[in-house]
Amino acid sequence: MLSREYLREQTDDYRQALKNRGAKADLDRFLELEGERRRTIGQVEQLKSQRNTASQEIATLKKNKQDASAQIDAMKRVGDEIKQLDERLTQVEEELSALELTFPNRPHDSVPVGADESHNRVERTWGEKPKFDFAPKNHWDIGEALGILDFERATKITGARFSILQGAGAKLNRALLSLMLDIHADQGYIELLPPFIVNADSLRGTGQLPKFEEDLFKLSTEKPLYLVPTAEVPVTNLHRDETLDASTLTRSYTAYTPCFRSEAGSYGKDTRGLIRQHQFEKVEVVKFSMPENSWDELEKLTADAEAVLQALNLHYRVVTLSTGDMGAGSAKTYDIEVWLPGQETYREISSCTNFLDYQARRANIRYRTADKKSGFVHTLNGSGLPLGRTLVAVLENYQHADGSVAVPDALQPYMRGLTRITG
Repeated sequence: MLSREYLREQTDDYRQALKNRGAKADLDRFLELEGERRRTIGQVEQLKSQRNTASQEIATLKKNKQDASAQIDAMKRVGDEIKQLDERLTQVEEELSALELTFPNRPHDSVPVGADESHNRVERTWGEKPKFDFAPKNHWDIGEALGILDFERATKITGARFSILQGAGAKLNRALLSLMLDIHADQGYIELLPPFIVNADSLRGTGQLPKFEEDLFKLSTEKPLYLVPTAEVPVTNLHRDETLDASTLTRSYTAYTPCFRSEAGSYGKDTRGLIRQHQFEKVEVVKFSMPENSWDELEKLTADAEAVLQALNLHYRVVTLSTGDMGAGSAKTYDIEVWLPGQETYREISSCTNFLDYQARRANIRYRTADKKSGFVHTLNGSGLPLGRTLVAVLENYQHADGSVAVPDALQPYMRGLTRITG
């Protein structure tokens, strides 16, 4: 969430930010409630001061054996008024807190302004598109022909948008996981294996609740629990309600989790293949940074995710998302888009985001310096990478005319020397 001070004092700036995003937020109601909250606090403090003065007067009167009944009655009336104001203050604070959770972050000034992905800005490319002397196939045709991808049986077992990897396909998936975690460990990330089920507080802390509840898989339990939509949720909440020693920042973590999303808002999109599944796997990279370092850390985090694609020698580009295409919590996001020759297009394979203190305020993650200065940390995260989409990129970029798929050099040690996947 955003600071109330910013929303109060830079209202015009935030209205422009909302306009740039093409987003709506009830800022007027916030300002009305915030004004009432501040006025009510002032009234309560004034009444408490009166009550303290009256208490002293009553004590003096009693000490002098004088009648204090009038002052006692007056103090009771003041006490009743304070109680009423406190009750109203609680109501105002609850409505304010709920309203704040719906406000998107302010985009950084370097983010291109635009309504949708057509306004995204390409920052750089790496590598070259592979050249084929045959018409390259889609990954689902390649995988099914090789017997390493099975969508039909997965649908029988569970339903649409699930898949089974088998044989060399399952082994390739495991090899990708090991490669990613090894690369990020070498980059200095601490590896975690977090819970795959999270509570509602964790989802509120990273911004999935309340906005994206329809995309979550909720478990039928006494207390609300959810399957993780991404490792971002458990890893960011690792330090929820904590104050971190500033000298230990930046802290960098990497984690593998399966991910579960209903994809409620993507009806009809990518219904074939592995691109948009209800269940997928991902390696996430997460950083907790001092505010003054977070923009440098965003560049590092993006480069760390790119390193996986470079190790696999996969052509990609990096784009800055426009204000209308970025997530609600993002201050700035780089998308890494890998080239898929079977589909003749770039597809997003990682989103690397600086949230500034937006998530930290929601999750109450602070820092404290040696001289006792305190504030909210900045959080950053990105995919490093999703296993399914990376497997798609390998199948489509390393395919051969005979239907076989070459195993990238970086993966061969994890594949027990297998150099080619054949039917």
